Amino acid sequence: MSELEKKPFDFMGFRKAASVLSIALVIASIALLAVRGLNLGMDFTGGTSVEFEYTEAPSLDNIRGQLDEAGFDNFVVQNFGSDTTILIRLAEAGNDELAVEVADALQKGGAEFELISSEFIGSQVGEQLKEDSGLGLLLALAVVLIYVGMRFQFKFGIASVIPLAHDVIIVLGIFALFQWTFDLTVLAALLAVIGYSLNDTIVVADRIRENFRKMRVGDAWDIINTSIHQTISRTINTSGTTLVVLFALYLFGGEAINNFALALIIGVLVGTYSSIYVSANLLIALGVSREDMALPVKEGAAGQEEDEEPPEWLNRM
Repeated sequence: MSELEKKPFDFMGFRKAASVLSIALVIASIALLAVRGLNLGMDFTGGTSVEFEYTEAPSLDNIRGQLDEAGFDNFVVQNFGSDTTILIRLAEAGNDELAVEVADALQKGGAEFELISSEFIGSQVGEQLKEDSGLGLLLALAVVLIYVGMRFQFKFGIASVIPLAHDVIIVLGIFALFQWTFDLTVLAALLAVIGYSLNDTIVVADRIRENFRKMRVGDAWDIINTSIHQTISRTINTSGTTLVVLFALYLFGGEAINNFALALIIGVLVGTYSSIYVSANLLIALGVSREDMALPVKEGAAGQEEDEEPPEWLNRM
């Protein structure tokens, strides 16, 4: 029984509904970013970091409670290098008294510690980080477009970059909706989402290219459905095992990486969806065909078929 006779699930039968959903999510995310904006962390807005060395490992929750009682807000408490070294980052502008005020608030807990350092991160540094992070994301998308366009075909490049932008915009929109803190760890998560989603998209694209050259019957719709059917178990298994690790990080990794794990969880879910219902959907919209996948005919081999199997070394690329 051939691949087409097995009647794979009609994934592309839902392409119109998926298009409406994706467009609605992207528009809503852009609107949220424009109206509410991101809750930028101190990496981007500036602030003060104060480092303490305790004689015994303290409870981070107790320290947060002491700072709350003292009237501090917009702060982050985390271990820094060891269990006894504590780094406290505050959104307040640095001054000579701030580190002393923090130390006074912590002394009420009765623990013994020493103030190691206090430094201020200026807003100019934050502005530079915002510009660099935006340029970094744009550069990553541009490199992906060039790479996929060279490895497959330009239509595949377009169908790979747009889903990546789709994933990043939706993650940013969700962060804007709930006003979760956006800092450098979340930016790192967005770059990881681009890599993860691209890997998933390339696996599907590689199978689509292979089936266009191997299957002698069926149009683009049938071949793309068959390709997704052949790779869906791999996609689900990879996403499932990745999500198990990310949920463990979110639940047990501590406050310092909570938003990092959260951004990756959202990104993996959206990226899994987009590798099927955005990338493949775009290939159909762009009119991908067997002619796009045909291998160039070598000189003196005009009698050979254009869609013959590629050499083994090409399949390994």
